[in-house]
Amino acid sequence: MNDHYLKKLDRVTAILTQLQSKPTVRAQDLAEKFDVSIRTIYRDVKTLENAGIPIIGEAGNGYSLMDGYKLPPVMFTKQEVLSFITAEKLMQKFSHQSLGSHYQTAMEKVRSVLRNSDKSLIQNIEKQIDVYHHHTQSGDTLKNVIPIILESIADKTQLIIEYKTVDSQVTERTIEAVGVFFEFNYWYIMAFCTLRKDFRQFRVDRILQIFKTQNPFSQEYGQINDYRKYSDGEKTRVRLLVDKKIIRHIANSKRYYGFIEETETEHGIEMTFDTEWIDDGFPRWLITFADHATVIEPESLRIKLKNLVLNISKKIE
Repeated sequence: MNDHYLKKLDRVTAILTQLQSKPTVRAQDLAEKFDVSIRTIYRDVKTLENAGIPIIGEAGNGYSLMDGYKLPPVMFTKQEVLSFITAEKLMQKFSHQSLGSHYQTAMEKVRSVLRNSDKSLIQNIEKQIDVYHHHTQSGDTLKNVIPIILESIADKTQLIIEYKTVDSQVTERTIEAVGVFFEFNYWYIMAFCTLRKDFRQFRVDRILQIFKTQNPFSQEYGQINDYRKYSDGEKTRVRLLVDKKIIRHIANSKRYYGFIEETETEHGIEMTFDTEWIDDGFPRWLITFADHATVIEPESLRIKLKNLVLNISKKIE
């Protein structure tokens, strides 16, 4: 069998996998994915149909498998099996507890369709992979909160939550969840708050109660990243000149404080921020590397930093 037919066989098999995993697949998307012409995709779909696969649809409208049609278990490559093991280790350390048990049962189903040789591979290597995560997991009040949130996003229905704010005030909110994200060791919901008539993010471990409703969303929403960039807080432009040798130590944390860009100069790295936490959060972060940084602007930040250093000095005298 020459390379042409091997490539076609791989592609047709991959198209079948796409049909199994999605409700509808467009020929244009498949052509882009496999870097071939749309006409080639049409021929590949015809090959599947000739092999007895009941495909519904036609060129231009997308394809799907006939509802209820069952295919034999998918066979995984050795590389895919190894990636499952690594993903499982990451999920054990970083996933929310409400997702962990569901992922575990899903992995058990995956393992059940593996060949015996692949099961032996997992058994031999899974203890050789570990993920070191030094942050403690947050003690959430609710154990099944994220699946409930994800269901509401899929169903486009509102949630009612009882939420404890950072200053320990408890409020009830009706929200329309856009998505969830993990950042700085915590899970958050990005949602439209009907009380504030604005977008807010809520830390999952501060949700005391959560209730599903049958009330539909009041509007359509885009992707979560469209809203994570959104902020209604007043921002202050900050420019710092930072020693090159310290840059790698703040590579991750800088984004949390409104990092925009950095430029290399002969005197160091000039960093620009738009921050909402100029009064407290930003100065306290800056003090951790203040001996390697110079405040270019604003002057108010220099004053805050100086006062913070004076207060620290009094504490340790």
